[in-house]
Amino acid sequence: MKKFWKWKNKMVTNQENPMQTEERTLYLNGTIAEESWFDDDVTPQLFKEELMAGSGNITVWINSPGGDCVAAAQIYNMLMDYPHDVTVKIDGIAASAASVIAMAGTKVLMSPVSMLMIHNPMTVAMGDTAEMQKAIEMLGSVKDSIINAYEIKTGLSRAKLSHLMDAETWMDAGKAVEFGFADGIMNRSEAAEDMEPPAVSMLYSKANVVNSLMGKIAEKCKTNRTAPKAEPTGRSVDDLYERLNLLKH
Repeated sequence: MKKFWKWKNKMVTNQENPMQTEERTLYLNGTIAEESWFDDDVTPQLFKEELMAGSGNITVWINSPGGDCVAAAQIYNMLMDYPHDVTVKIDGIAASAASVIAMAGTKVLMSPVSMLMIHNPMTVAMGDTAEMQKAIEMLGSVKDSIINAYEIKTGLSRAKLSHLMDAETWMDAGKAVEFGFADGIMNRSEAAEDMEPPAVSMLYSKANVVNSLMGKIAEKCKTNRTAPKAEPTGRSVDDLYERLNLLKH
């Protein structure tokens, strides 16, 4: 099994308290559950055992394009159930299923150059119309469950969140903070204290870009159904007859 997570623990000494405490860091890199998780009791249990093997606050670094939504849901629930603070730091990308995991953070911080993406869940289905309808209903239920995580974190309406997912929305750090998906932006220090969001933030919607492009193309290719009337040119018929008579004589 190829693990997509890695723990790094170290002992640190608190200046106010001479006793050492354990600092726990979890790294989630690459595809979530690329090889194993769905219909697997071993992998989720292993992740949970490692999570609960220590105590104290943890930091979760995320750089993932997403993956299995079932795995993401279980990891989200485990982190939400963890009895100490969970600080999520997005240093590259938290897209799709990885964005759901990020919502479990007690505090979510993003690198100034990181991105967060949300979209509708997808699947592959095969069968007759009844099977296709079951797949559609299943995707609807999965979308509702994902919206639950986004709603708890952001406070946005379910309708707004659904629209953002429909449009496959990409957010930079500033826009993620503005919408409530993140709580702050990391500075150069590894302590990652809050910074003021940049004056200019970016929100990219794949659907809006495609619609805008198609509209411009349609406008460019639009032709008038009725051709403009041509202005009369040359001599009149009477003038031509008069000229012909002169030639005869």
